[in-house]
Amino acid sequence: MSLQPFTQVTGKAAPMLAANIDTDVIMPKQFLKGIDRAGLDRGLFFDLRFLPDGSPNPEFVLNKPAWQGASFMVVGPNFGCGSSREHAVWGLKQMGIRALIGSSFAGIFYDNCQRNGVLLITLEEAVLQRLGQVVSEPDSALINVDLETQEIRLLEGQAIPFEIDTLRKTALLLGLDAIGSTLRRSEQIKAFERNHLAANPWLS
Repeated sequence: MSLQPFTQVTGKAAPMLAANIDTDVIMPKQFLKGIDRAGLDRGLFFDLRFLPDGSPNPEFVLNKPAWQGASFMVVGPNFGCGSSREHAVWGLKQMGIRALIGSSFAGIFYDNCQRNGVLLITLEEAVLQRLGQVVSEPDSALINVDLETQEIRLLEGQAIPFEIDTLRKTALLLGLDAIGSTLRRSEQIKAFERNHLAANPWLS
């Protein structure tokens, strides 16, 4: 499956720095009943985004004018813990979230993001907290994330470097899922098969 490549993106970054936000908070279970991925943007953070009467909660960060249409979220530690539901990532994508910036992420959630083209950036906690303070101010919430140079650039001109695994970086830059990444090595795979069969002819 072809994914939207991530090269360089400029957008608002919404702060959500509470620890241990799990996948049930990100995508509540009542939105897992569909037979396709349609409408998961409505379910994203549903119990936080909406009041009991169904109206938008004006206190939730993604509903505030300064962060509406955010491309990024700056999140607290262990984001995405809990169950392995991939719907959480699909909902984030449908809401236009291109990258999550945090200090730590749950393992399965991390892999689900990679498979679906959502960039996860891991920073040291102290650096993350400073970034969280910056984007918590409406006038400085706009940032630029450059995957090629591995930098987060702030309006004031400061650049925050980040690390990422080379294979994950390449897949995101090219918009490749796991199958697409494998197919890029099809000639190497075929060469291995030929050599392996030549060395072990009884396998054929």
